[in-house]
Amino acid sequence: MNNMPLWLALLHQLPAKPPYLRVKIWRRLQGIGAVPLKNAVHVLPHSAEGAAAFRDLMAEITANGGEATLIEAHLLAGQSDSEVRALFDAARNADYEEVAQAARRLLETGPASGPDIARLHKRMDDIGSLDFFGAHGRQEAEAALAILDSQRYRHPDVSRADPANQSETIDLTNRVWVTRSGVHVDRIACAWLIRRFIDPDARFRFVDSRHHDPADGELRFDMADAEFTHEGDRCSFETLLLRAKLLDDPALVAIGQIIHDLDIGDGKFARPETPGLSAILSGVCASTDDDLQRIAMASDALNQFHAFFSNRKTDR
Repeated sequence: MNNMPLWLALLHQLPAKPPYLRVKIWRRLQGIGAVPLKNAVHVLPHSAEGAAAFRDLMAEITANGGEATLIEAHLLAGQSDSEVRALFDAARNADYEEVAQAARRLLETGPASGPDIARLHKRMDDIGSLDFFGAHGRQEAEAALAILDSQRYRHPDVSRADPANQSETIDLTNRVWVTRSGVHVDRIACAWLIRRFIDPDARFRFVDSRHHDPADGELRFDMADAEFTHEGDRCSFETLLLRAKLLDDPALVAIGQIIHDLDIGDGKFARPETPGLSAILSGVCASTDDDLQRIAMASDALNQFHAFFSNRKTDR
């Protein structure tokens, strides 16, 4: 008897009303990882954590007019211990399969945002905390997430598989800078950076394609095969900062961190100013479809952010 697994079993009975209580308790049971043996009997492996979870649930049941009893039990006949363990594994395998399918959908529709991937990792952690016996479905879900993680920084329209040769010297002045039309966060910020800090005489050209064969005097940014685009985990703005040797300006670095989080969405820097600039840029894009006007309107805000970060550095 001493070698037999010990289980916790919750026996409960709920009142007919309110009708939502049955659904609520069922969800709570799922949330702690309990599996049903019979309609009114749910079990967990014996542990202090399991007992505490069941006791909390008992308090809610009795507070709503129901009845509940918690017992320790050995299985003597009927269902075997291995069959009960299989119930737990089946429940977790179903959860893992949901994560794997969600990861595959993101791979198909991509690029997946940082928050999307973070939610799946959080779901994996939650499932793992209830995976009492090591369900085999975890391996497939982890493999799907690993592929998703490996592609999280890739933008199908603009990413370069291998960073460009940074030792190559390019004349960045008096150029026509080409990018995709419908500029948004990264392209708007890049255009501001180019005109204010890199090429004051810059002219911009917007094309309705992710590819563009450059003419003489043209440089491309934030598009496929561009001279300046996503490289590794950098957004195009960060690539411009690096390649134009502007990383000695802390204010530009701070703005680059904001643009990174807004464009890539991985929460890497989590600066408190990020939501503010996000709201401003969203408002600009909602106000006009004209690319040059978007850049002009946003440039005022970006100038103010640059002044703010520069003054804060001076204050220190």
